[in-house]
Amino acid sequence: MASRTPTRTLSTAEERRETVIAAAIPIFAARGYDAGSTMEIAKAAGISQAYVFRLFPTKAELFAAVVGAASDRMQDAIREAGARARGEGHSRLESMGTVLDELTERDRDVLLIQLHSQVAAGHEPLIRDAARRCFRDLYELVERESGASEEELRSWFAIGMLNNVMAAIDADQVDEPWANTLTSLTGSAEDS
Repeated sequence: MASRTPTRTLSTAEERRETVIAAAIPIFAARGYDAGSTMEIAKAAGISQAYVFRLFPTKAELFAAVVGAASDRMQDAIREAGARARGEGHSRLESMGTVLDELTERDRDVLLIQLHSQVAAGHEPLIRDAARRCFRDLYELVERESGASEEELRSWFAIGMLNNVMAAIDADQVDEPWANTLTSLTGSAEDS
């Protein structure tokens, strides 16, 4: 009887790209764009650094893809919250804010990637474009799903950004007037 050689399933380039993005998210979240190591990302993805650069010709392209993945997670959460709020008769804007707060609590990498993208946008045009797309897509989705006015949207995004900063610095762990005041603003935008 002839022995059977086990067949190996080869990953497509797109599957490998997704693997690299998944490996890059926690590394870039922890270290930021500049200090995030493509060698460490390659190791975490189980491929060579050369293959990382074959899939993403520059580190900026890889980071932009990571920003896109974080944006997709936020958009998915917003869509889910909007649908749930419609079905339950709750404020869609409030539900969207709550679900984003919950997302950044359970998936801190999303929060950190967003903040790191804003830093890197100052010196990397490709990342600036990715960060702009993220905000544009979020704005358009929240506007469409909530039906909120421009003023309500402006307030919702402003409070959301403040909440992101307060979450990133764990301000809720600080019992001082500034922290108590700024962390108590959670929900203010949703109430408008």
